[in-house]
Amino acid sequence: MVFPPLDEQLGVRDVGWSEVVAKQAVWLYGLVEDDLAEQILQQIGHIDISDTTIWRLKEKWGEQFRLVEETEAKAARALPQWGEVVRGESRSLPRMGVAMDGVTVNIRAEGWKELKVGCVFDVEMRPDGMDKASEVEESAHAVRNSYRGVLGGRQSFGQAIWAEACRRKFSRAIDSIVIGDGASWIWNLAREHFGSSRQAVDWYHAKQHLYRAGHLAFGEGSAKAIRWAKTMETALYEGQAWRIAEAIKGLAMKHRHAAKDLRNEAAYFERHERRMQYMELREDGWPIGSGMVESCGKQFRARMAGPGMRWNRKGAERVIPVRAAILSNRFDGVWETVYNLPQN
Repeated sequence: MVFPPLDEQLGVRDVGWSEVVAKQAVWLYGLVEDDLAEQILQQIGHIDISDTTIWRLKEKWGEQFRLVEETEAKAARALPQWGEVVRGESRSLPRMGVAMDGVTVNIRAEGWKELKVGCVFDVEMRPDGMDKASEVEESAHAVRNSYRGVLGGRQSFGQAIWAEACRRKFSRAIDSIVIGDGASWIWNLAREHFGSSRQAVDWYHAKQHLYRAGHLAFGEGSAKAIRWAKTMETALYEGQAWRIAEAIKGLAMKHRHAAKDLRNEAAYFERHERRMQYMELREDGWPIGSGMVESCGKQFRARMAGPGMRWNRKGAERVIPVRAAILSNRFDGVWETVYNLPQN
């Protein structure tokens, strides 16, 4: 048997495992926990490989996946930024979008830390289904989604999502949009990297704030709170966030026990009024929800924030790009790149 680091000294890549086995082990680790990956390989592939070996393969090749993302980010920083005119480049690609969000992951010795996730997507009009008159209705959908995740600060995530946008030739899109919730870091990155794009607060997040205001004023889960919120939904959809803000301020005057929180909710709608033009966005053929990145966040959490899961930082940073490649349907391509790189 060969043991690391002796296997590296002897030039044995994966302790006798073929490229196919190593690839499948890393791919499975990006999907499920290492002990479950071990069982799957044994039951389906009849491959007797330990969870420790699977973990070690993930550590090695996950680091290579991370370095590929880092290289792409460096290359993107050397390119013209969004909105700069490039000779010979025309905006001829379909409309595109970016969505950003954050989820939490438990890191050893650090506690719960935010994993920032982002999605780059194309926008297409697709049928929603059949209405009562049997007429097909179309609405904007996010398609061909690709993802990036960064367990780090705003700047490093901004570089990562900009790199993914560059890889997708985002600057050549005829028009574009950025979708997110009310987090200030999202809109700071939107201004920094996607300054010419439209901006929209996710419709469902906006509705959550609307209903929260009702619950604050009239009681959590009360029928009156729900009725009040429902009466304001039309105004929200029609882009009258200012009207909602005024209504919430009026509630704050009447319900002193929740006045501070209600004023905060009013400020939320005032701050994002221009990002809440939902009817206009729908009519112009844009999605108004951030389901594409919400789903991505859930997918990352499913792998990294299950019951009792805690990660060391380096381990998390090596599985994140593997997970992102799988969700983006580009694992095979990235694997081919990293496996054929010269080994140190």
